Amino acid sequence: MSVRYTHTNLIAQDRERLVAFYETVFGCERLSPQRDLCGRWLDEATGIAQARIRGTHLLLPGHGLSGPTLEIFQYDPAKARAGTGINTPGYAHIAFAVDDVAAVARSVREHGGRDVGTLTSVELPSIGSIEFQYVTDPEGNIIELQKWRTPPNPTAPSGHTSGDE
Repeated sequence: MSVRYTHTNLIAQDRERLVAFYETVFGCERLSPQRDLCGRWLDEATGIAQARIRGTHLLLPGHGLSGPTLEIFQYDPAKARAGTGINTPGYAHIAFAVDDVAAVARSVREHGGRDVGTLTSVELPSIGSIEFQYVTDPEGNIIELQKWRTPPNPTAPSGHTSGDE
C-alpha cells in the first residue's frame, strides 16, 4: 500500500484574510486554480444541502510543488465556530520551523493573530533543545512556532516537542 500525506484543510470565516495572513507571515504561496465548488456531488460528499466551497491551496515553505499544502476553504452555508484550545480533542495545531520564534510571533500579532502562551525554551532529555511558542492566526487557529537549538533526536518524530503532546 502506498501512502503520501497531501494536505491539511482549514475552514475559514474569511478565506482571503487567512490566505493573506499565511502568505505574509509564513511565505506560503498560492496554487492555481482557485476552487469554487458546488453541485449535487458536493452535497452528497459533505452531507450539506446546497453546499458551496471557495478554496485556495497554499504551498508550504520548504516543500516545493510536490509537497503537502495548506488548503483554506470557506463554506456557504457556514456554521458558527466552536471554541478551540491547545488541549481540545481533535487537531490542535500546525507547526512551522522558524529562524527566530520571537520575531515571527511578533509578525503574527502584527497581522491579526495573538499569543496563546509565552515564548518557551526547554531541554527535552533524549530529544533535544527547543524554543517554541503557541500563537493563533486571525481566526483563532493555533500555530506552533519552533526552533530546535540542538537537532532533535533522530528516533523522535519530526517536530515533536514533548511526550505530552
